[in-house]
Amino acid sequence: MLVLISNLGSTSFKYRLFRMEAGGGEDVAKGGYERVTDHAVAIHDALEQLQRDGVIGSPDEIDAVGFKTVLGKDLSGCVIADQAAIDALEGFAAVAPAHNPPYAEGIRQFGKLLPNARLVALFETAFYQWTSPASHHYAIPASWRSIGIRRYGFHGASHKFIAERSAELCGREDVAETVRRLYLDGPKTSGPKPFRVISCHLGGSSSVTGIRDGVAIGTSMGFSPQSGLPQNNRVGELDSGALPYAMRTLGLSLEEAERQLTKESGLLGLSGVSNDIRDINEAAATGNADAALALDVLIHSIRHWIGAFLIELGGLDALVFTAGIGENGKALRARVCEGLEAFGIRMDPQANEDCRATESFIQAENSTVKIMVIPANEELVLAREVFRKLS
Repeated sequence: MLVLISNLGSTSFKYRLFRMEAGGGEDVAKGGYERVTDHAVAIHDALEQLQRDGVIGSPDEIDAVGFKTVLGKDLSGCVIADQAAIDALEGFAAVAPAHNPPYAEGIRQFGKLLPNARLVALFETAFYQWTSPASHHYAIPASWRSIGIRRYGFHGASHKFIAERSAELCGREDVAETVRRLYLDGPKTSGPKPFRVISCHLGGSSSVTGIRDGVAIGTSMGFSPQSGLPQNNRVGELDSGALPYAMRTLGLSLEEAERQLTKESGLLGLSGVSNDIRDINEAAATGNADAALALDVLIHSIRHWIGAFLIELGGLDALVFTAGIGENGKALRARVCEGLEAFGIRMDPQANEDCRATESFIQAENSTVKIMVIPANEELVLAREVFRKLS
């Protein structure tokens, strides 16, 4: 099965083509476009480029297109990308303005250009479908809840992959199989020995998720991708009272306040240097106090959520770091795990230092908790889910 994974941004379009079969998948081709003003033109050109390169003889050879959709109103899961999916994306366009409109338009365009291909949407919220009401409700009026305001969670494809791969690496094939079939069969009843994982997806956008027996029990992100940990330039967690106070005191319009919270906050707002962790690390190393503060706040928030899920899970079997910062941030990983020996979390400093963004165990021999680095590959995750859905 030829599966094209479409990654659509407000002004970008990236794609990867996979040849999928029951035993696994092969990455066949990839490409992308920046400064896109017309997604239809970019998609059409990409299909022609695949033909020019001899990857496909005709666009009709593409069996399926997968979309890593973010947030749908009254819709989640791994679903056929039909008009209902488009309506769900447009229903929450104001909540995810950089993602939902491009994906709605992309689904329309692929439907026209590849009429024989099956279109599948994997919502980022899908992995959190089975969290408890207590974990996903806010203490807000019923009228607010009725319009869909609740904790949804994001980075679902990444955290689901961590749930599956960590189980495989720790010899829990029973849990790994549950994760593989999660969107088809739903969660399984927990066995006699639970498998408890905390997954730290740390990158330009970050979140921490607690996982029991392959199923998410909660996550740091909430109603929108602006929440949870401090993001690269998005605020993360913020007291709701801060917004009206800042608007009144600084004379900000709602639009300007929203712009500052989503464009000038997070690691950028704290450091005053950059939204890139590498630049912030360099600045902190030269004595920049604001850059050091940005790192401290990020690490504090990661540890806060690890602590929360450690209690919710009743213990821990594996702590996993993934995504760009998680895979490459040796010093950050060490600081996150510092002082957690009482909880069975003991890092091997040399193993951590030697890790080169590859699958690695970095715990000490006497650690009762596995500490792992697992590189993210969200496009492959999506290709697998599309294949499973259509098979």
